[in-house]
Amino acid sequence: MRDLSISVHFVRATLKHAVRRGLDPTALLRQNRISPRLLKESDARISIERYADLQVSTMLAMQDEALGYSSRRMPVGCWAMMCHAVMGSDTLGQAISRYCRFFQLFEFDFQPVLLEDGDEARVRLEAVGADDSQSGGIDPFLSEVVLFNTHRFASWLVQEHLPIQVVQLTSPPSAEAQDYRRMFLANPVEFEQAQTQLVLARSLLDKRVTQSETSLRHFLRHPLLIMLTQDYATNSWTTRVRHILRRRLLEMPELNDVAVDLDIHPQTLRRRLSTEGTTFKEIKNQVRRDTALHFLGKQGLSIEEIAHRAGFSESSAFIRAFKGWTGVTPYSYRKGL
Repeated sequence: MRDLSISVHFVRATLKHAVRRGLDPTALLRQNRISPRLLKESDARISIERYADLQVSTMLAMQDEALGYSSRRMPVGCWAMMCHAVMGSDTLGQAISRYCRFFQLFEFDFQPVLLEDGDEARVRLEAVGADDSQSGGIDPFLSEVVLFNTHRFASWLVQEHLPIQVVQLTSPPSAEAQDYRRMFLANPVEFEQAQTQLVLARSLLDKRVTQSETSLRHFLRHPLLIMLTQDYATNSWTTRVRHILRRRLLEMPELNDVAVDLDIHPQTLRRRLSTEGTTFKEIKNQVRRDTALHFLGKQGLSIEEIAHRAGFSESSAFIRAFKGWTGVTPYSYRKGL
């Protein structure tokens, strides 16, 4: 699986309209075992599982799958019905066409449109009757979420992470660059563009849909969590290094050791990771951090045991690192759960 934690920025965005809908954001956070104190830390991160649960809880409490970001409520069940409408498609192109057609039936603030132009296919978001001029009439966060869902759902349909030529957003960035890199799997993202859209190779539309009604039942148990965490067979060097580190976490190998496992020169590995937009140190920190966040949610494990499982020989080093990752100590993080 990929990066298993997420910036607190997305937690704030999820809860942005909760008060206006008569909800208590603190209660929603505590219901999902997220410390409200983390929202005050700009660099804090939480586990993907808790974020996914929070988003679902907030949608259900609001009875709005758009989380209040659209001028018209998106009733709970829209996403599931869209999935059923798409099932049975033979190709990805047919599936995306049905996906777009489904949302075009409603008067939400946006509608996705599939455009084919030469070697390119574009899934463009067009504003529909919204007064907000920002992001072409579509709220920036809503634009990002819809494009994220479109890409991850399309990838799930064909069971591979589809390469994106470019993600174009009409708004300036609202989160850190690394958050967009994780959201769109290191594919290029451009801001303040004329259109909000995903640009793909047209040839991808010919891929066969491999999912079925049976696999859809499993997917619909928690679609957001699956889209956030699902990993597919890939030959990226980042994924290979991450898998080795997870497997050997207790000994935490260095770059030279991993290079031996991969039968590649260390300098070549360093260069290839750089080409993919990351470093060995960054991957190692991500694996350690996400392991720690996972086990802090488990009962009965001491901080010392969690430090060991995250690849630290000393608890003091783990506590310093954890505070650097999240802005709070592991004790404070666990206390707020």
